[in-house]
Amino acid sequence: MDLWQLNIFTKVVELKSFSKAGSAIHLSQPTVSSHIKDLEEHFDCRLIDRLGKEALPTKAGELLYGYAKRLLSLRDETETALSQFKGKTRGHLVIGGSTIPGGYILPQVIGKFLAQFPDVTMALEISDTDKIIASILDGQIEVGLVGAPNNDKNLMQEPLIKDELSLIIPGDHPWKNRKSIDPSMLKDEPFIGREHGSGTLKSLTQSLMDSGFDASILRIVATMGNTAAVRQGVKSGIGVSVLSPLAVEDDLKNGSLKALSIEGIDLTRHFYLTMHKAKTPSPLCKSFVDFLKTTI
Repeated sequence: MDLWQLNIFTKVVELKSFSKAGSAIHLSQPTVSSHIKDLEEHFDCRLIDRLGKEALPTKAGELLYGYAKRLLSLRDETETALSQFKGKTRGHLVIGGSTIPGGYILPQVIGKFLAQFPDVTMALEISDTDKIIASILDGQIEVGLVGAPNNDKNLMQEPLIKDELSLIIPGDHPWKNRKSIDPSMLKDEPFIGREHGSGTLKSLTQSLMDSGFDASILRIVATMGNTAAVRQGVKSGIGVSVLSPLAVEDDLKNGSLKALSIEGIDLTRHFYLTMHKAKTPSPLCKSFVDFLKTTI
Protein backbone atom coordinates (compact mmCIF):
# COMPACT_ATOMS: atom_id res chain seq x y z
CA MET A 1 0.00 0.00 0.00
CA ASP A 2 1.22 3.48 -0.84
CA LEU A 3 -0.23 6.99 -0.99
CA TRP A 4 -0.59 6.86 -4.76
CA GLN A 5 -2.79 3.78 -4.51
CA LEU A 6 -4.86 5.49 -1.83
CA ASN A 7 -5.24 8.52 -4.10
CA ILE A 8 -6.53 6.28 -6.89
CA PHE A 9 -8.90 4.55 -4.47
CA THR A 10 -10.40 7.84 -3.25
CA LYS A 11 -10.98 8.95 -6.84
CA VAL A 12 -12.85 5.74 -7.63
CA VAL A 13 -15.04 6.21 -4.55
CA GLU A 14 -15.75 9.87 -5.27
CA LEU A 15 -16.44 9.43 -8.98
CA LYS A 16 -18.15 6.03 -8.58
CA SER A 17 -16.33 4.81 -11.66
CA PHE A 18 -13.02 3.18 -12.58
CA SER A 19 -12.96 4.83 -16.00
CA LYS A 20 -13.80 8.32 -14.68
CA ALA A 21 -11.17 7.96 -11.96
CA GLY A 22 -8.64 6.93 -14.60
CA SER A 23 -9.47 9.96 -16.74
CA ALA A 24 -9.15 12.27 -13.72
CA ILE A 25 -5.63 11.08 -12.90
CA HIS A 26 -4.55 10.15 -16.44
CA LEU A 27 -4.45 6.38 -16.05
CA SER A 28 -6.07 3.62 -18.06
CA GLN A 29 -9.01 1.74 -16.56
CA PRO A 30 -7.04 -1.54 -16.35
CA THR A 31 -4.28 0.27 -14.42
CA VAL A 32 -6.81 1.68 -11.98
CA SER A 33 -8.35 -1.76 -11.54
CA SER A 34 -4.92 -3.24 -10.93
CA HIS A 35 -4.15 -0.76 -8.15
CA ILE A 36 -7.51 -1.39 -6.48
CA LYS A 37 -6.89 -5.13 -6.69
CA ASP A 38 -3.48 -4.63 -5.02
CA LEU A 39 -5.15 -2.72 -2.18
CA GLU A 40 -7.77 -5.44 -1.76
CA GLU A 41 -5.06 -8.08 -1.60
CA HIS A 42 -3.12 -5.99 0.91
CA PHE A 43 -6.12 -5.66 3.24
CA ASP A 44 -7.46 -9.12 2.35
CA CYS A 45 -11.01 -7.87 1.75
CA ARG A 46 -13.14 -6.42 -1.00
CA LEU A 47 -13.10 -2.61 -1.04
CA ILE A 48 -15.17 -1.77 -4.13
CA ASP A 49 -18.36 -3.41 -5.37
CA ARG A 50 -19.07 -3.11 -9.08
CA LEU A 51 -22.83 -2.60 -9.28
CA GLY A 52 -23.91 -2.11 -12.87
CA LYS A 53 -22.26 1.06 -14.13
CA GLU A 54 -21.33 2.25 -10.65
CA ALA A 55 -18.38 1.39 -8.43
CA LEU A 56 -19.40 1.73 -4.78
CA PRO A 57 -17.35 1.19 -1.62
CA THR A 58 -18.06 -1.77 0.63
CA LYS A 59 -18.22 -1.22 4.40
CA ALA A 60 -14.48 -1.88 4.50
CA GLY A 61 -14.04 0.55 1.62
CA GLU A 62 -15.97 3.25 3.46
CA LEU A 63 -13.69 2.77 6.47
CA LEU A 64 -10.55 2.94 4.33
CA TYR A 65 -11.85 6.04 2.50
CA GLY A 66 -11.97 8.08 5.70
CA TYR A 67 -8.42 7.13 6.67
CA ALA A 68 -7.16 7.59 3.10
CA LYS A 69 -8.49 11.17 2.96
CA ARG A 70 -6.78 11.97 6.25
CA LEU A 71 -3.49 10.48 5.07
CA LEU A 72 -3.63 12.39 1.78
CA SER A 73 -4.47 15.58 3.67
CA LEU A 74 -1.46 15.04 5.93
CA ARG A 75 0.71 14.52 2.85
CA ASP A 76 -0.44 17.88 1.46
CA GLU A 77 0.15 19.58 4.81
CA THR A 78 3.68 18.14 4.95
CA GLU A 79 4.55 19.45 1.49
CA THR A 80 3.09 22.85 2.33
CA ALA A 81 4.96 23.11 5.65
CA LEU A 82 8.31 22.34 4.02
CA SER A 83 7.62 24.86 1.26
CA GLN A 84 6.72 27.51 3.83
CA PHE A 85 9.92 26.69 5.71
CA LYS A 86 11.85 27.48 2.53
CA GLY A 87 9.97 30.77 2.15
CA LYS A 88 7.54 29.64 -0.55
CA THR A 89 3.74 29.48 -0.55
CA ARG A 90 2.81 26.33 -2.38
CA GLY A 91 0.87 23.12 -1.92
CA HIS A 92 -2.69 21.85 -2.20
CA LEU A 93 -5.57 23.02 0.00
CA VAL A 94 -9.05 21.49 0.24
CA ILE A 95 -11.76 23.83 1.51
CA GLY A 96 -15.53 23.58 1.77
CA GLY A 97 -18.49 25.84 1.29
CA SER A 98 -22.21 25.45 1.81
CA THR A 99 -24.36 26.27 -1.20
CA ILE A 100 -24.32 30.08 -1.17
CA PRO A 101 -20.73 30.82 -0.08
CA GLY A 102 -19.49 27.84 -2.10
CA GLY A 103 -21.25 28.94 -5.25
CA TYR A 104 -21.13 32.73 -5.08
CA ILE A 105 -18.39 33.92 -2.68
CA LEU A 106 -15.49 31.48 -2.41
CA PRO A 107 -14.78 31.03 -6.15
CA GLN A 108 -13.93 34.73 -6.49
CA VAL A 109 -11.69 34.63 -3.42
CA ILE A 110 -9.95 31.48 -4.67
CA GLY A 111 -9.30 33.13 -8.03
CA LYS A 112 -7.63 36.12 -6.39
CA PHE A 113 -5.64 33.89 -4.04
CA LEU A 114 -4.32 31.69 -6.84
CA ALA A 115 -3.38 34.76 -8.87
CA GLN A 116 -1.22 35.89 -5.98
CA PHE A 117 0.17 32.42 -5.22
CA PRO A 118 0.50 30.57 -8.56
CA ASP A 119 2.26 27.55 -7.01
CA VAL A 120 -0.84 26.69 -4.97
CA THR A 121 -3.65 24.37 -6.10
CA MET A 122 -7.05 24.24 -4.41
CA ALA A 123 -10.15 22.07 -4.31
CA LEU A 124 -13.54 23.47 -3.32
CA GLU A 125 -16.18 21.04 -2.07
CA ILE A 126 -19.74 22.40 -2.15
CA SER A 127 -22.52 20.75 -0.16
CA ASP A 128 -25.07 21.60 2.51
CA THR A 129 -23.92 22.97 5.87
CA ASP A 130 -24.18 19.65 7.74
CA LYS A 131 -22.07 17.77 5.20
CA ILE A 132 -19.35 20.43 5.10
CA ILE A 133 -19.16 20.40 8.90
CA ALA A 134 -18.96 16.59 8.88
CA SER A 135 -16.05 16.78 6.42
CA ILE A 136 -14.25 19.24 8.69
CA LEU A 137 -14.76 17.03 11.73
CA ASP A 138 -13.41 13.91 10.00
CA GLY A 139 -10.42 15.77 8.57
CA GLN A 140 -11.33 15.66 4.88
CA ILE A 141 -11.22 19.45 4.57
CA GLU A 142 -9.38 22.03 6.67
CA VAL A 143 -11.68 25.03 6.58
CA GLY A 144 -15.21 25.77 5.48
CA LEU A 145 -17.63 28.65 5.09
CA VAL A 146 -21.16 27.60 6.09
CA GLY A 147 -24.54 29.22 6.50
CA ALA A 148 -25.46 28.20 10.06
CA PRO A 149 -23.76 27.86 13.47
CA ASN A 150 -23.16 24.46 15.02
CA ASN A 151 -22.76 23.67 18.71
CA ASP A 152 -20.32 20.78 18.30
CA LYS A 153 -17.59 21.30 20.91
CA ASN A 154 -14.91 20.23 18.42
CA LEU A 155 -15.65 23.14 16.09
CA MET A 156 -14.32 26.67 16.03
CA GLN A 157 -16.68 29.08 14.22
CA GLU A 158 -16.45 32.77 13.50
CA PRO A 159 -19.17 34.88 11.82
CA LEU A 160 -17.51 36.32 8.74
CA ILE A 161 -20.08 37.58 6.22
CA LYS A 162 -23.59 38.95 6.75
CA ASP A 163 -26.35 37.85 4.40
CA GLU A 164 -29.97 39.02 4.24
CA LEU A 165 -32.41 36.30 3.18
CA SER A 166 -35.55 37.35 1.31
CA LEU A 167 -38.85 35.84 0.29
CA ILE A 168 -38.44 35.09 -3.41
CA ILE A 169 -41.53 35.06 -5.65
CA PRO A 170 -42.08 34.81 -9.42
CA GLY A 171 -42.04 38.12 -11.28
CA ASP A 172 -45.72 37.75 -12.21
CA HIS A 173 -46.92 36.77 -8.71
CA PRO A 174 -49.95 38.64 -7.26
CA TRP A 175 -47.59 40.06 -4.63
CA LYS A 176 -45.24 41.50 -7.27
CA ASN A 177 -46.08 45.14 -6.42
CA ARG A 178 -45.51 44.67 -2.70
CA LYS A 179 -42.28 45.29 -0.80
CA SER A 180 -43.22 43.07 2.14
CA ILE A 181 -45.89 40.68 3.38
CA ASP A 182 -47.33 39.78 6.76
CA PRO A 183 -46.18 36.31 7.93
CA SER A 184 -49.80 35.13 8.13
CA MET A 185 -50.01 35.44 4.34
CA LEU A 186 -47.64 32.48 4.02
CA LYS A 187 -50.15 30.05 5.54
CA ASP A 188 -52.00 29.47 2.29
CA GLU A 189 -49.09 30.04 -0.09
CA PRO A 190 -47.30 27.02 -1.66
CA PHE A 191 -43.75 27.02 -0.30
CA ILE A 192 -40.62 25.30 -1.60
CA GLY A 193 -38.42 24.02 1.21
CA ARG A 194 -34.77 23.00 1.40
CA GLU A 195 -33.25 19.71 2.49
CA HIS A 196 -32.67 18.97 6.18
CA GLY A 197 -28.99 19.92 6.29
CA SER A 198 -29.44 23.31 4.63
CA GLY A 199 -28.11 26.39 6.41
CA THR A 200 -30.82 28.47 4.74
CA LEU A 201 -33.51 26.20 6.20
CA LYS A 202 -31.96 26.41 9.68
CA SER A 203 -31.72 30.22 9.48
CA LEU A 204 -35.34 30.55 8.33
CA THR A 205 -36.64 28.20 11.04
CA GLN A 206 -34.67 30.03 13.75
CA SER A 207 -35.79 33.45 12.50
CA LEU A 208 -39.44 32.37 12.60
CA MET A 209 -39.03 30.98 16.12
CA ASP A 210 -37.23 34.12 17.34
CA SER A 211 -40.15 36.19 16.05
CA GLY A 212 -42.76 34.01 17.75
CA PHE A 213 -43.89 32.08 14.69
CA ASP A 214 -43.95 28.33 14.21
CA ALA A 215 -42.26 27.07 11.05
CA SER A 216 -45.24 24.78 10.58
CA ILE A 217 -47.16 27.78 9.20
CA LEU A 218 -45.32 27.13 5.94
CA ARG A 219 -47.34 25.05 3.47
CA ILE A 220 -44.43 23.13 2.01
CA VAL A 221 -45.45 21.55 -1.30
CA ALA A 222 -41.97 20.50 -2.42
CA THR A 223 -38.51 20.02 -0.92
CA MET A 224 -35.48 20.50 -3.15
CA GLY A 225 -31.85 19.60 -2.63
CA ASN A 226 -30.07 22.77 -3.65
CA THR A 227 -30.54 26.47 -4.27
CA ALA A 228 -30.47 26.14 -8.06
CA ALA A 229 -33.40 23.71 -7.96
CA VAL A 230 -35.38 25.97 -5.62
CA ARG A 231 -34.69 28.94 -7.91
CA GLN A 232 -36.04 27.06 -10.92
CA GLY A 233 -38.99 25.84 -8.88
CA VAL A 234 -39.98 29.38 -7.98
CA LYS A 235 -39.58 30.52 -11.59
CA SER A 236 -41.76 27.59 -12.70
CA GLY A 237 -44.56 28.61 -10.36
CA ILE A 238 -44.33 25.65 -7.96
CA GLY A 239 -44.24 27.97 -4.97
CA VAL A 240 -42.40 30.76 -3.21
CA SER A 241 -39.29 30.29 -1.07
CA VAL A 242 -36.72 32.05 1.09
CA LEU A 243 -33.31 32.41 -0.54
CA SER A 244 -30.24 34.58 -0.46
CA PRO A 245 -30.50 37.36 -3.08
CA LEU A 246 -26.91 36.41 -4.01
CA ALA A 247 -28.28 33.22 -5.57
CA VAL A 248 -30.88 34.97 -7.75
CA GLU A 249 -29.13 38.24 -8.52
CA ASP A 250 -29.54 38.00 -12.29
CA ASP A 251 -33.21 37.00 -11.99
CA LEU A 252 -33.91 39.98 -9.74
CA LYS A 253 -32.27 42.31 -12.25
CA ASN A 254 -34.26 41.00 -15.22
CA GLY A 255 -37.54 40.85 -13.29
CA SER A 256 -38.20 37.12 -13.58
CA LEU A 257 -38.07 36.94 -9.78
CA LYS A 258 -38.76 39.47 -7.04
CA ALA A 259 -37.52 39.70 -3.44
CA LEU A 260 -39.79 40.70 -0.54
CA SER A 261 -39.26 41.08 3.19
CA ILE A 262 -41.47 39.36 5.78
CA GLU A 263 -42.78 41.88 8.28
CA GLY A 264 -41.57 41.38 11.84
CA ILE A 265 -39.11 38.65 10.93
CA ASP A 266 -35.38 39.32 10.87
CA LEU A 267 -33.90 37.18 8.09
CA THR A 268 -30.35 38.36 8.64
CA ARG A 269 -27.83 35.54 8.96
CA HIS A 270 -24.07 35.08 8.81
CA PHE A 271 -21.74 32.77 6.98
CA TYR A 272 -19.41 31.17 9.49
CA LEU A 273 -15.72 30.47 9.01
CA THR A 274 -15.47 26.95 10.42
CA MET A 275 -12.45 24.88 11.43
CA HIS A 276 -11.62 21.95 13.69
CA LYS A 277 -10.77 23.28 17.14
CA ALA A 278 -8.21 20.59 17.98
CA LYS A 279 -6.50 20.45 14.59
CA THR A 280 -3.61 22.81 13.91
CA PRO A 281 -4.21 24.40 10.50
CA SER A 282 -1.54 23.99 7.87
CA PRO A 283 0.53 27.06 6.93
CA LEU A 284 -1.28 27.17 3.59
CA CYS A 285 -4.66 27.09 5.35
CA LYS A 286 -3.55 29.95 7.61
CA SER A 287 -2.47 31.96 4.59
CA PHE A 288 -5.82 31.41 2.86
CA VAL A 289 -7.86 32.27 5.96
CA ASP A 290 -5.89 35.51 6.41
CA PHE A 291 -6.42 36.30 2.73
CA LEU A 292 -10.14 35.51 2.98
CA LYS A 293 -10.59 37.84 5.95
CA THR A 294 -8.86 40.73 4.21
CA THR A 295 -10.55 40.20 0.82
CA ILE A 296 -14.25 39.94 1.61
